[in-house]
Amino acid sequence: MPHPAPSHPTTRVLAMLELLQANPRMSGTELARRLGVDERTVRRYAARLGDLGVPVVAERGRYGGYRLMPGYKLPPLMLTDDEATAVVLGLLAGRRVGLPGQATESALAKVERVLPAVLRDRVRALRDTLGFTLAARDSAAPDTGAVLTLAAAARERRRVRMRYRSWQGAETERDLDPYGLVFHSGRWYVTGHDHRSGEIRTFRVDRVAAAEPGTARFEAPDDLDPVQHVTRSLARVPYAHEVEVLLETTLGEARRRIPATTATLTEAAGGVVMTTRAERLDGMARMLAGLGFPFAIRRPDELRGHVRDLARTLREQAER
Repeated sequence: MPHPAPSHPTTRVLAMLELLQANPRMSGTELARRLGVDERTVRRYAARLGDLGVPVVAERGRYGGYRLMPGYKLPPLMLTDDEATAVVLGLLAGRRVGLPGQATESALAKVERVLPAVLRDRVRALRDTLGFTLAARDSAAPDTGAVLTLAAAARERRRVRMRYRSWQGAETERDLDPYGLVFHSGRWYVTGHDHRSGEIRTFRVDRVAAAEPGTARFEAPDDLDPVQHVTRSLARVPYAHEVEVLLETTLGEARRRIPATTATLTEAAGGVVMTTRAERLDGMARMLAGLGFPFAIRRPDELRGHVRDLARTLREQAER
């Protein structure tokens, strides 16, 4: 739809900048239509933006048009009220789910600093009164440089020399073919072929002490999904107890209540077999009770005692 035609030439120039900011390239005809002017005026606006230090590239020919010079960073803040609010909400939500805290806080402060006074007050009111039902994550913030290096290497299929620190604090040098980055439950992970072990491995990015791209290239397996690989790798982390329970429900109902990252669900005679791991069986008893499905415990037998204990506690609470 046409851009509302501003009444003042300077406002039209800024409106043209906003259009070029939102579109990688626009024809002179389209810009003229959106601004409500002729193409000659569009050329004059482009020259005016150049005088202001905004490098607008004019491409001639049948398929020519206008675009901002690649790599040019626009001065803050060419955002509408709705867009600025969306940015602030995104930063607040990111902080809650576990995105790197310091970068989030500094970005939020910069955005608020350049907002118009009236909008800044309204956004701060939203920030100060907004509540979340999602519990805050105790996230481990990775180094931003490591995140960007690994992301670029994964896209360019370039091997990385990585210095990695284990959970025990021991550091190792590794050559990694990174297949992709995954953000899961407040933590950043990278998955790829680890030449030290000769296997596809998953690493926590907050434990990457240094990452340098090399010159060697690699081909990623066509059938490998980094998200699935990371979640399956985390699901294989050893726990104290292996649990297998028959849930008397359908596979669809079970999937709606039980995330794929926490258990394996398989259709069977009489319902769905849930296979999972647990560190504490009393917690597993509470989880089973909360699902609301009739169930039969297959293993371990110790889980039956914890279910009985939970039932006894609930009965005592009901009779108080």
